[in-house]
Amino acid sequence: MNTYSQKIPANKEKDIKSFFIKEGAVFDTVQYSLWRAKTSNFQAVYYKSGKLLIQGKDIDNIAVKIDNILGLKSDYNVVFPENSNIQRSLIDTNGEKYIGTDESGKGDLFGPLVIAGVQSDNINYRKFIDIGIKDSKKLDDSKILKMAGVIKANSVHSVVVITPRKYNELYAEFKNLNKLLAWGHARVIENILEKFPCNYALADKFGDDNLIKNALMKKGENIVLKQSVRAESDIIVAAASVLARAEFVKRMQELSNRYEINFSKGVSENVKSQTIEFIKKYSFERLNEIAKLHFKTVQEIKQRLV
Repeated sequence: MNTYSQKIPANKEKDIKSFFIKEGAVFDTVQYSLWRAKTSNFQAVYYKSGKLLIQGKDIDNIAVKIDNILGLKSDYNVVFPENSNIQRSLIDTNGEKYIGTDESGKGDLFGPLVIAGVQSDNINYRKFIDIGIKDSKKLDDSKILKMAGVIKANSVHSVVVITPRKYNELYAEFKNLNKLLAWGHARVIENILEKFPCNYALADKFGDDNLIKNALMKKGENIVLKQSVRAESDIIVAAASVLARAEFVKRMQELSNRYEINFSKGVSENVKSQTIEFIKKYSFERLNEIAKLHFKTVQEIKQRLV
């Protein structure tokens, strides 16, 4: 059951009650209330304290309409499940929409680096919580792939895929992983702002706070950007992490199918064995097609094969 709560100014009570009448609600009272409005989908209790509490299975649209009546920009007041690790938000946006960004693949020898961004709104925030979205590192691949479809269908979003070949070109240019990451995060933010402007963005902290800011172009130069340690505890950043991981998983499968080697994630002993297998089958020069060449693993294997 979802829950919305809001303090209602006395001069807005009549408007709120009229709204519920139009929704076909039946009215009665419960303890400490002035009235209760009930339909088959929800119940709304207006307490003597001025607090409005709405509960029901699907109240997203109701909550948004109430906020509109009250002239609020803020997301509705979600009551999170007990023991939830998801926070309301790690960035103060004064109730406005914001962009969350995250990446996948930076610690994996094989495959691309994927950066994704998701923009919050009144409805998708609640929906993401309802379907169990959290940091992608805490979800298996099958759940990630299913959730990615829901995220895309319910948000303004962007996914930037930096293939291994492009990654190696950019790394040679930047000579620093954090600068490369900042470039990717900035592109995602810019892409979303192109579709739907907003004033705030939140990213996981991976380096100096100015890295992403300096990589932003005209559309993002005035955005309020915050980087936070463990930003994936924010539901919108968690959604971005799921999008990024889903695309990474898909691209890894494509590489495995193309080269007929079941490439593993990370930098394990299996990864080293698969690297050697690839080199023997296709040559060291073509390793650029599947791997991030600045990894120490590549240099170790190169020395081993000399």
